[in-house]
Amino acid sequence: MGFRLLRRKGDAQGEKKEFDRERQKPVIRCSICTGEQVAGFKDIHTGKFEEVMLIRDDQDLSHFKSMYGVEEVVREY
Repeated sequence: MGFRLLRRKGDAQGEKKEFDRERQKPVIRCSICTGEQVAGFKDIHTGKFEEVMLIRDDQDLSHFKSMYGVEEVVREY
């Protein structure tokens, strides 16, 4: 089993993470060509996307949701 997170310096596994809920929304970007899915956060005002982790299966998606405490994640193609 390899690393699935796009790791940042100082990140610790199992740590509850925060994001700016007023400025950002959780999003999964899906490629229609390759099928690749990347979870991250989209700035509501600018549309800028910040990648957090690669989603390969339902387990990765569940991990992303629990890591940031989100219930629903929007998919964008």
